[in-house]
Amino acid sequence: MLKIFLRLVMKALFRVEVSGDASVFDNPRTLIVANHESFIDGLLIGLFLPIDAVFVVHTQVAKRPLFRFLLRFVNHLAIDSTSPLAMKVIIKLVETGQPVVIFPEGRITRTGSLMKVYDGAAFVAAKTGATIVPVRIDGAARSYFGRLAGVYPRQALPKVSIAIQPRRRIPMPELPSAKLRRRRAGELLRGILLDMLVATRPQRTLFDAFLDAKATFGAHYRLVEDVRMQEESYGSLLKMSLGLQRLISRLTAPGEVVGVLTPNAAPTLGLVLALAAGRRVPALLNYTAGREGLAAACTAANIRTIIASRVFLEKARLTQLVEQLPGIAVHYLEDFKAQIGIADKIWVAWHMAFPRSAALAQTPDDPAIVLFTSGSEGKPKGVVHSHASVLSNVAQVRAVADFTPLDKFMMALPLFHSFGLTCGVLLPLVSGCKVFLYPSPLHYRVIPEIVYDRDCTVLFGTSTFLGNYGKFAHPYDFGRLRYVVAGAEKLSEDVRKLWIEKFGIRILEGYGVTECAPVVAVNVPMACRIGSVGQFVPGMEIQVEPVPGIEHGGALHVKGPNVMKGYFLFDRPGVIQPPQSVGAGWYSTGDVVTVDDDGFVHIRGRLKRFAKIAGEMVSLEVVEKIATTAAPGHTHAAATRGDAAKGEALVLFTTAPQLNRDLLLAAARATGAPELAVPRVIRQLEAIPLLGSGKTDYVRLKRLAEETAAVNTGAAIA
Repeated sequence: MLKIFLRLVMKALFRVEVSGDASVFDNPRTLIVANHESFIDGLLIGLFLPIDAVFVVHTQVAKRPLFRFLLRFVNHLAIDSTSPLAMKVIIKLVETGQPVVIFPEGRITRTGSLMKVYDGAAFVAAKTGATIVPVRIDGAARSYFGRLAGVYPRQALPKVSIAIQPRRRIPMPELPSAKLRRRRAGELLRGILLDMLVATRPQRTLFDAFLDAKATFGAHYRLVEDVRMQEESYGSLLKMSLGLQRLISRLTAPGEVVGVLTPNAAPTLGLVLALAAGRRVPALLNYTAGREGLAAACTAANIRTIIASRVFLEKARLTQLVEQLPGIAVHYLEDFKAQIGIADKIWVAWHMAFPRSAALAQTPDDPAIVLFTSGSEGKPKGVVHSHASVLSNVAQVRAVADFTPLDKFMMALPLFHSFGLTCGVLLPLVSGCKVFLYPSPLHYRVIPEIVYDRDCTVLFGTSTFLGNYGKFAHPYDFGRLRYVVAGAEKLSEDVRKLWIEKFGIRILEGYGVTECAPVVAVNVPMACRIGSVGQFVPGMEIQVEPVPGIEHGGALHVKGPNVMKGYFLFDRPGVIQPPQSVGAGWYSTGDVVTVDDDGFVHIRGRLKRFAKIAGEMVSLEVVEKIATTAAPGHTHAAATRGDAAKGEALVLFTTAPQLNRDLLLAAARATGAPELAVPRVIRQLEAIPLLGSGKTDYVRLKRLAEETAAVNTGAAIA
């Protein structure tokens, strides 16, 4: 009777919802593992799961007066985790067939994300062959029974959900020592819990996610700051987005793809939310692509309307280029304010009170964002992401990284770059992390000063940008940074050493592709290996397919909730083309990788960045590594040109004035690289050309390399 009464009380107070298949508990040996959000987690599981389980409780918790009283009504086992006999006691309990509940994190989360997972629970599961049932508790952390004081706003009675996940098992790892077996089992259990966090994410649209965050943090919570040095709150962003939605609805139709040409600033975020709420699809155009690139992107996505900032286009000297795009109407944000009438103001005021009624009906699987590839392999392709895919990637990143509302992001990467959009804007938007939006990543002296002045704790960038920030920054400018994450290009060893030696900061390298929204793998403080791009984010399935001619590594195919819906292609405007890969839902990244025994991913190069020389496959990444070894501190990039005798020939572009073939041969011998990977043609440049995203402009280098075919090779430096 007491259990029924308590269940009714908790149901009424916390509006508890339970989802999942309860039949997963029908197993002779069941170990229930749950994330640890609050002091009432055990009570919630005991009351609402359809099982009579034994709870494993730490002796220190069991001694507290309140819990000592409550535990009188709960079947439990109090253990001291420091005792070597503790695991043996739990193993014997599991072997009796009694379901056992354990919290592998040990302590209640202080960040809202998964904390350290102890190996003991995993070793018990592997040792006994027990079925693991992951259970996700969500919402209790924000109550007064949680421990997120000062991190998330407290709620007296938040809504709590309990999600039961499918059965999992952990086989006993085949490793030489018990210590290694235990550690590997712990890593496998951590992976199960991370997958659980992603699998139980709410299914919603971008605008719904924004409104949920507003409800959590409050309308007056200041979220976004830009070069105006004016902070925008959830409430002011909502007002901005509603006003823009009202005006843009007169210019466009539901379902239409609308081009966006605006800088990193709060109004851009308001514009994206406005388009999302109005069931328009924002296409973030790459304003560094030039006339041909912009025109091709607009054709592929069937864009008829562009929303732009007049001031931004004038400063970037793009006004004439944009206004001359054929068949496209350009509207400027600066003109919208004068177009707002009394009826519009009344509409906005009403929907400020009832914002969800402003959003047009749509599903999480509907198109939400269009980004464009760089066009390095032809004309730019429009990458179409759904609401679900971009928000899934946000959930994947939040599962492995402990970003909290105490953090402030510095985002100078352009929003047309998927790295900048997802990690730098959408993640803060839905998680309450503050963000400073800066319009250009190229202001190498200014950005470190802003990081210092605005107390930023998280910085994203490419290796090139981070290297230049490190070069010009004062050692104290980055004193408050907790996370520095590099992506989009390989992290230079020189840059990594510079940041360690000058700032004492370890750069965390990640790997992503626009088609995956973009994060596929990333190093985090809890799991980091130098030289790798980290482990795959939770929820990803992978296949590594052997490639003829490549001895180590294979072509990477991925599948997960963050994979795009498909492409907009130039030859079939406005029609979403699903990606071609090994099966439905899979995407072929075009990258050659190896995955080590601990799950860390090592990028060996792109399939299209391998040259076939005299029948042998040579990675251009290896060519660049040789050049870096021979001339550290300089920038190098390799390309190919046609060769009548060998099929292809290597061309090395470098900023090192004294680099020659003899130095490259010595570096190749030192690194164990084949002589075939040493280029005979070397061209010095003052600077390696870059795209607006910070990546090397290999298309331009390819053209320069082809030009060398018409020049006598003897004129090149040898």
